[in-house]
Formats: sequence, C-alpha cells, structure tokens
Amino acid sequence: MEFLLQLLLALAVLFLLARLGSAIVSRFGLPGLIGEIVIGIVVANIAFGDWSLLGSLGITMPEPGTGAEEGSDVYHIIYAMAELGVVFLLFTVGLETKVKDLLGSGRPALLCAILGVILPFIAGFAIIMMYDGNMNHALFLAAAMVATSVGITARIIKDLRLMDTKEARIIIAAAVIDDVLGMIVLAIVNGMAASGELSIGNIASITLQAVVFVMAIIAVCKWVVPRVHDYFDARRKKAEAEGKVYRSINKFVLALLVCLFMAAFAEYIGLAAIIGAFLGGMLFADYAWEWDLEHKFDSITSFMLSFFFLNVGLQVDLGSLTSSSVILLAVVVIVIAILTKYVGCGIGAKIGDKSIDMKSFNIIGVGMAPRGEVGIIIASIGLASGYMSTDLYAVVVLMSVVTTIVAPPIVAKLFRKKYPEEYTILPEDRV
Repeated sequence: MEFLLQLLLALAVLFLLARLGSAIVSRFGLPGLIGEIVIGIVVANIAFGDWSLLGSLGITMPEPGTGAEEGSDVYHIIYAMAELGVVFLLFTVGLETKVKDLLGSGRPALLCAILGVILPFIAGFAIIMMYDGNMNHALFLAAAMVATSVGITARIIKDLRLMDTKEARIIIAAAVIDDVLGMIVLAIVNGMAASGELSIGNIASITLQAVVFVMAIIAVCKWVVPRVHDYFDARRKKAEAEGKVYRSINKFVLALLVCLFMAAFAEYIGLAAIIGAFLGGMLFADYAWEWDLEHKFDSITSFMLSFFFLNVGLQVDLGSLTSSSVILLAVVVIVIAILTKYVGCGIGAKIGDKSIDMKSFNIIGVGMAPRGEVGIIIASIGLASGYMSTDLYAVVVLMSVVTTIVAPPIVAKLFRKKYPEEYTILPEDRV
C-alpha cells in the first residue's frame, strides 16, 4: 500500500508539472513538448543540500549507461509508461501516413528526403569521429540528426492554412519519406552497435530486413486492408438490409492490439519497437478518420507521452554542460543540423522540380529542419542501450529542442514573403 501511494503521488505530481509546463510554453506559440522536457530537466537538477524533488517522490535515476533497470521501482514504472507513450505516438503518426502519400509524393519529395538524410548523417558522423572517435557515439548522433519530425512540420503548415501550396505538399510528403528512411537508418545503427561490426554484409542484412518489413506492410496496406474493410462493410450492409443488428468489432481495440503486437514483433526481430508501431498505424491510415481512431488514441497518447518527454528531461544532466568542449559541440551540432537539412532538402527538391525558385528553396529547407521528438527518441534508445554518453545525449536533446523552436517562426516569415496576400495569422491560428 505504501508503494502504491508513493507511485500514485509521483505520477500525479509529475503529470501535473508536465501539463503546466506544456500550457505555459504553448502560450508563446511553441510546441508543448518543449515545456515538458524543460520541466523534466528542472525536476532532475533541482536540489537543496541533501533534498531533491526526485528523492522526495521516491525516484532514483539509473547511473548513466546502465539502463533503466538500475533505477528505483517507481522509476521503472515511469520509464515503462514513457516507452509505451512513444510507441503510441509513432502509431498515431502512422495513422496519418497513407501509403498513397508515400508512393505518389513525386520526385521532388523523394530527392528532398534522400539528400535530407544523407547530408546530416555524414556530417553528424564526421563531427563525433573528430570529437571522441567513438564509432557508436558517432552512429547514434548521426542517426538522431537525419529524421524530420513529421508531426511538428505538419502542424506548422496546418496552422498557417497553406496545406495546398506546392511547398507544403513537398515538405509533408518528404517528411513522411524522411521518417521511414530515418527508421531504416535507426535499425541499421542499432544493429551495427549491437554487433560491434561495421561491414557491408551487416549493413545489407539489416537494410534488407528493414526494407522487407516496410514493403510487406505497404503491400498489406495497399491490397489486403481494403479487401478486409470491404468484407466487413458488405456484412454490415447485408445485416441492415435484412433488418438485423450488426455487431461490428471494436476498431479501437483492434488497432490497439495491432499496435502492441507490431511493436513487439519489430523488437523481436531486432528492429526498434517504434518502427513496428509506425507501420502498424499505417495499416489503419486509410480508415483512421472513418473509425475515429486518431481521436480515440489521443487521450491515451497525451497522458503517456507526457512521461516520455519528462523522462527525456530527467536524463539531462546540466552539470555535463559546464564543460566548454561540450557546449561548443552542442553549438556546432545545432548549426550543422540546420544547415545540412536546409542545403540537402532544398537541393533535392530543386533537382526534382526545376521550377522551384529561391523562395521555395528556403521554405522547404527550413521547413524540414525540426527534429522534435524523433531525434530525442533515437538518442533515448542509444542512451538506454549504453551506446551514447550522457554528454552527447544532452547535446542531441538541445539540438532537437532548438531546431523545433527556431523553425516555426522562420517558416512563417518565409511563407509570408512568398504568399503575402493569402497569408494572414489570426489569434486562433497560433500553435
């Protein structure tokens, strides 16, 4: 009973603080996740003598690189909720990712995504190899730099009410492809770090495994899911025609089961659970609106995801940022992260569509810059598995937070320059 009381109190206090942080930050037009991360950082680093807020809540953080199992029992549960939160987040991202958007996004979006992955990865890998020469550190930081946060990018454009512009279509489609490529990169990096080998055979094996998994799900989405939907729809119409009561399966329960099983399967075959969750969401993407799945998952995701972003902040040791070399590294990584996305995505889109002018180039390049939760997720996997140091983890979190904060106002200004007549921001349009 005493443990349950301690756990419930810890969950209540942390969730309350996370929501307050999210609400405060949202009032400034920034994504709420920034506030939740900041609250986590404050909670983890606030202490007066022997007293700390974490200690008073019965939370003992694991030693860096030892894994979550080394923390207190209360932290074990918070960590489990955080991991489930990110699984549900990627599932909901999958719900918004239709196969036809991937397959019909066009040459500009495809080249934009590919160059927007290659340049940041090479630059990130080179920076860390020059910094400490650790292959695993370099691989995970490079992987954290590649993926654009499709959720944040889509939210920015949606709030601007410019979804029908050419630049918006390229950015959204490229961000979706970018996420898929980023997950394949994560699978490759995770596998290479686990095996300790950097070989063509190893890369080919992991890439093939990831590609086969993705292509199999795309095939199921395209040919199997519509037939299953039509079968149950025909049964419903037949029952209604005969005056019978049609008892349909609970779509939310079905989606929840698919999410968990797909995440478990991906973890079992050596890929990250979030990859399975993302692909599981894609299975329902064409019917997510019809079955109201996004709304039904929203509550459970919002609750558990708060603990993920809190946990991100909890693992940031501000003491590690007192080193001038780490601070300098953070600044370099942030600048390179923005520049490589800007140059890679802009050039890719320009090669794919010669009609893209410099204004469109700027919009697409900056619009692909936010890393948001994706970079943090990859860094969390690296830290939990011991393949990334706490210093580099703090650097990745700062990079993800800064790119998420910086991109929205710049994209808004760039859109205003190109579309001055159509572009108007009202109070209700703000994030």
